[in-house]
Amino acid sequence: MVKTDARWEALDQIIARGRGVNGPLIQVLHEAQDLFGYLPDEVQLRIAEGLGIAPSRVRGVVTFYNFFRTEKTGQHMISVCTGTACHVKGAEGVLNTLHELLGVGPGETTEDGAFTLETVRCIGACGLSPAMMVDEEVYGKLDRKKITEILATYRP
Repeated sequence: MVKTDARWEALDQIIARGRGVNGPLIQVLHEAQDLFGYLPDEVQLRIAEGLGIAPSRVRGVVTFYNFFRTEKTGQHMISVCTGTACHVKGAEGVLNTLHELLGVGPGETTEDGAFTLETVRCIGACGLSPAMMVDEEVYGKLDRKKITEILATYRP
């Protein structure tokens, strides 16, 4: 990452706001991830230095919580629910369909950088199972046709 990128200045401002707060690390990490899209090592180090804490503490928080990402993700995040209701009603079929249509499995990003696929334990949409989210939008009662239509709305 080029350090002259305007995001570095914005990160410094986020860190500065965090210095006046009790226990700012998680909030600073969230804002940094919103800014960069993920938390690469150099961002984590800048946060540690700026907040005056050990880099290992920052890394420990980042790797403990599954909502933090250390790898660059696609433009759209697809989260397939694998909780009990979705599992019973066909989460595996949803994943298989997405694999066929996108050519990626969980934890992978499409070659064009459009989508990253992940599995999550629950999205709170049990009545819609099987369900998935694309970014912040929930989609349920999924089948191959519906998944194909959903993906088409997000394609460039």
